[in-house]
Amino acid sequence: MKLKNYIGGKWQEAGDAKYVPVTNPATGEELAQVRLSTKDDVDLAVEAAKEAQKKWALVPAPKRADYLYEIGRIMKEKKEHLAQVLTKEMGKVIEEGRGEVQEGIDMAFYMAGEGRRLFGETTPSELADKFAMSVRAPIGVVGLITPWNFPVAIATWKSFPAIVAGNTFLWKPATETPMMAYEMAKVFEEAGLPAGVANIVFGSGSEVGTAMIEHPDVKVISFTGSTETGRSVAELGGRHLKKVSLEMGGKNAVIVMEDADLGLAVEGILWSAFGTAGQRCTACSRVIVHKDVKEELENRLQEAMKVLSIGDGMDESVKIGPVINKKALDKIHRYVQIGKEEGATLLVGGEILDKENLSKGNYYAPTLFTNVDRDSRIAQEEIFGPVVSLIEVSSLEEAIEVNNSVTFGLSSSIFSRDVNKIFKAQRDLDTGIVYVNAGTTGAEIHLPFGGTKGTGNGHRDSGVAALDVYTEWKSIYIDFSGKLQRAQIDNS
Repeated sequence: MKLKNYIGGKWQEAGDAKYVPVTNPATGEELAQVRLSTKDDVDLAVEAAKEAQKKWALVPAPKRADYLYEIGRIMKEKKEHLAQVLTKEMGKVIEEGRGEVQEGIDMAFYMAGEGRRLFGETTPSELADKFAMSVRAPIGVVGLITPWNFPVAIATWKSFPAIVAGNTFLWKPATETPMMAYEMAKVFEEAGLPAGVANIVFGSGSEVGTAMIEHPDVKVISFTGSTETGRSVAELGGRHLKKVSLEMGGKNAVIVMEDADLGLAVEGILWSAFGTAGQRCTACSRVIVHKDVKEELENRLQEAMKVLSIGDGMDESVKIGPVINKKALDKIHRYVQIGKEEGATLLVGGEILDKENLSKGNYYAPTLFTNVDRDSRIAQEEIFGPVVSLIEVSSLEEAIEVNNSVTFGLSSSIFSRDVNKIFKAQRDLDTGIVYVNAGTTGAEIHLPFGGTKGTGNGHRDSGVAALDVYTEWKSIYIDFSGKLQRAQIDNS
């Protein structure tokens, strides 16, 4: 199967375009071929989106929302099919695949609800016989650049608020996981979304992504991916005066205090560290543990890690799937070697798994280091794989200091039964998301998603806050006095 671009409500013929294979990271099997588009394809898609947006902006917001309700209904009906496609092309276990599709369904219904809100404000004027208000206005054509690790959820975080707000969009999915974008285009078609509202162009970031950012008619760029690439997106977007929303890396920590429920903490650490094989921007990669319970936590984690099942995510019994590709495998293994060289103690894992039924996929053993220095590279840099570092501390204050010492600020967690410690931690942890007695993953779609410092640039996906990315505030003054009234002058 060759995946074609979806532009202006039509599947664009390929011509002599170059294609590259899409492979299952669990088995190495070729699933499809994806088109590597060019700037010309971007120009076509932007033109279609621009023409469609003129009419789409005039559709009442509750009517735009009706399309999202229908999209959500169709996704719900096709949930199992979508989850299986997702697991095959990305590798996450089928349970997580279903959860990700559900997140997209939830986002459809949530953002559809905003079609009857999209609230502005009314406020008293300082002058007589004058009315003052603000409203949200659509921006125009927006560009969405999404990563491979959440190929449908993150796309819905971005596209659904754009739709309900009256924008049209051009979406560039990751070349590793284009099949979910293809499936979503079919959902948009079935829902009857007007031609040109949703446009999908496959291709590389250097070619398609750059063309999107540089195009004068693309007014907003929403990007999720690595900090290195995000910095380049921000630089290029700034040069072209784009509104740019960035969601990037994380180096997230679970804090385990001496009064914690250690059984619960172990469950939270395992899920947030090794779910999606550690390939989440919110994944736990550090455990900051109080010295009084460090040894017991180490022992419990080691025992629990021994029984983690690893393999093809389509197997319902498997808990950890592959990483996305060989390049990711090599990067993870390189960091493990760095950890050893830095003097950390390797307790579990630390190897590429390539024997027997794992030989054709990209599998890395769940890995646990202890005696890790807080300033070491494995404690500071994002590895994006199933590698966890244990860092010992003596107090809550030290734990918070260690948590905040990295350049990222996405997610953090504390396990404690002391309400005073909990409230201090949620106040002082410098992250956009804080969990109490849970791991570092599990964000819900009705709250803002994003972080501080090197994780982002102040914008948020999800929740009502997402609408700020895809709307402009317009202030409106209506003077019905029948005479010229000058603010700050005639009322002084």
